[in-house]
Amino acid sequence: MLTQLNPSIPMDTSKGSGLALAVIDYGLEHSLLWVVAMDTTGEIWCVPNEGVRMQKNWSAGRLIE
Repeated sequence: MLTQLNPSIPMDTSKGSGLALAVIDYGLEHSLLWVVAMDTTGEIWCVPNEGVRMQKNWSAGRLIE
């Protein structure tokens, strides 16, 4: 199942920061894949769930170090 994210979600990945545009769920036996447009290069990558983290957001109280 492909779910478009609206609005997109700012994320940190192993390839840098970007905006998650969609999430792909292949089912119970698979990790989620996040479709992320990278900030620096504009490349679009499918990043496994284990490789993404939400970006810090002070106003939302998300102060990840």
